[in-house]
Amino acid sequence: MSSIRRKFRSLVILSAGVVAGTCALSEPGLPGYGMRIAMGPPEAVAAEFPGSQTLVDLNQAFVRISESATPSVVTIYTETRIDRPSPFFSGPFAEFFNMPKQQGGNGLKEVRHGLGSGVIVSADGYILTNNHVIDGADTISITTSDNRRIPAKVVGTDPRTDIAVIKVQATGLKPIAIGDSDRLKVGEWVLAIGSPMRENLARTVTHGIVSAKGRANVGLADYEDFIQTDAAINPGNSGGALININGELVGINTAIASRTGGFEGIGFAVPSNMASKVLNALVKSGRVTRGYLGITIQDIDENLAKGLNVREREGVLVGTVIDRGPAAKAGIRTGDVILEFNGRKVSGSVELRNAIAIQEPGSTATLVINRDGATRTVPVRLEPQPDKPGATTEQTSRSEGSVLGFTASALDAQTAEQMQKKADSRRVVVTAVLGSSQADRAGLKPGDMIISVDKKQVTSYAAFSEAIKGKKRGDMLLLLVERGWSRIYLAFNL
Repeated sequence: MSSIRRKFRSLVILSAGVVAGTCALSEPGLPGYGMRIAMGPPEAVAAEFPGSQTLVDLNQAFVRISESATPSVVTIYTETRIDRPSPFFSGPFAEFFNMPKQQGGNGLKEVRHGLGSGVIVSADGYILTNNHVIDGADTISITTSDNRRIPAKVVGTDPRTDIAVIKVQATGLKPIAIGDSDRLKVGEWVLAIGSPMRENLARTVTHGIVSAKGRANVGLADYEDFIQTDAAINPGNSGGALININGELVGINTAIASRTGGFEGIGFAVPSNMASKVLNALVKSGRVTRGYLGITIQDIDENLAKGLNVREREGVLVGTVIDRGPAAKAGIRTGDVILEFNGRKVSGSVELRNAIAIQEPGSTATLVINRDGATRTVPVRLEPQPDKPGATTEQTSRSEGSVLGFTASALDAQTAEQMQKKADSRRVVVTAVLGSSQADRAGLKPGDMIISVDKKQVTSYAAFSEAIKGKKRGDMLLLLVERGWSRIYLAFNL
């Protein structure tokens, strides 16, 4: 009986505690909490929270996406053999024995191993990855999700987008569905799948959101239009899959921005639409051909907008027009502002450059341009992109140079020799730029050839002097300069 009494007493104390706790949570100072106390199984409590079923559904969606997409992601292994000089026949030893320094290999080979990721895009074994994952490798192999190790061969590479295609001979492969990266929106959930760090971490799944789109000037490739994500991407993830909430491939994970070499919340992926075009070209012909317009272009900043009397960030400015190129044949001129390309508004030079490049050579593109305030539509037949696009008596006085922020001179024989250029006294060359001047901040450089000042053609030093006559501090100066084979507009206040 004593044991029964003790059990009953414990039950009473426990019940009293529950009642007291319920009353405490029902105090006016804790609004809303009293109604969320429920007796019964745990699932009954969870059901009381608004949106809990939505969270369960989202959790299950991530699980289903991971289960569906992971078999399409492979681990890529590379081996690269490099010559390693012998310590006995090079460096100080070679000098000690009075032996010539070795050129090239000496029979000693060092094998370097690489690890990356790839995405199966066809049932017959085509795999998308990054060019830098397999670049220079002597042997390539993959491991599938069912742990098959299969040798692979290179189908083609495109360093300009950092995309490559490899192929394996195997059955039972699961290709991934490729989505439309143009429809991806900032803030959408995405999953990154790859093999970070080392082999035993293969097919790691992380999740995050799309942080930004259209990232360029990152310095990873010639053609950049990266998706930025905070889904964790680490070394070894390169070439892996970025997946949307529908389980579709929307990007090829490429790189991270990091001060330490580890993940810091900023990763970049090549959009699936760009990767798909490269994939199709490499499978079809082993190389990528791009459309070519034959111009150089630049963004329109605030100063250029004022100098050209156009709206800032509306369209891009044409600099160089290559002789006998597609744009020249269509009548495009230096100083034109391209507002639209094939029906889409142009907001930046990187966007337009990518849009031109993905067009098929021989196709016709439609441009809407602004020329001196008048809008016109110009059709242009694109061509294949070429592999490679080519102290004097007449000089700025010291007082003029202090106002302008730079000095210039006729390109006579003496100046041409100093500037390492071919003499042409009709041309005007920038000989020096004052440090921290507005000209320097705008990007003017010694050696730039001045083509026009405030849209007035410069055909001699006399024409240049006339164009800058009367210029004073605070005035706007619009220059068109030639640098190498490229022409660039620069605008700045004196």
